[in-house]
Amino acid sequence: MTIWPAAFTGEGSQPSTTGFELASQASNTIDVPSPAKTSGRIWARTYCTATCLTGECGQGGGPCSGATGVPPATLVEFTLNDNGGLDTYDISNVDGSNLRVTLAPDNSACVTTSCLGDINADCPADLARKSGSETVGCLSDCAALNRPEDCCTGAFNTTQTCQPSRSANYFKEKCPQAYGYAFHDQSSTFTCATGTNYQITFCP
Repeated sequence: MTIWPAAFTGEGSQPSTTGFELASQASNTIDVPSPAKTSGRIWARTYCTATCLTGECGQGGGPCSGATGVPPATLVEFTLNDNGGLDTYDISNVDGSNLRVTLAPDNSACVTTSCLGDINADCPADLARKSGSETVGCLSDCAALNRPEDCCTGAFNTTQTCQPSRSANYFKEKCPQAYGYAFHDQSSTFTCATGTNYQITFCP
């Protein structure tokens, strides 16, 4: 399937592109210089015309120009040149999921992380983003309901007060390496030497 990858950085260097169309089996490169700490995310938009059914950033399938995507979208998150010469990276379904993805460093000493479970297949009906009868994305309880107890905000902003929601447990079951909710740090955050290149594969 054709997808529309997108990139956003909120701190540090800007990516060489913030969005483009990518046909099945095709590849492209996003350059993010990291002379200083740079944090951001990459995701794939799907079913784009004037707008996209998942991951929409306000520009359809075009460049996102500083906007983040509307859930649901599986996120590849990174902080480059963090913690004394280390990159930090993860895959997140905290706000929802739309596609399977693998993130592979080109450094063999570092962990390849992935979300390979078919989250859309068994997505609870009240969280499903539909195109006709097809589920094309799955929202998290946080994104769908915006309750502090699901989003780990307000009085629920600690590991003691915020427990994984229904969707967080479902996402974690399907994708054990990825974040299902805000406090999955120990099982879902990985590091690698700054200067490493990363290959992101959607629908592997």
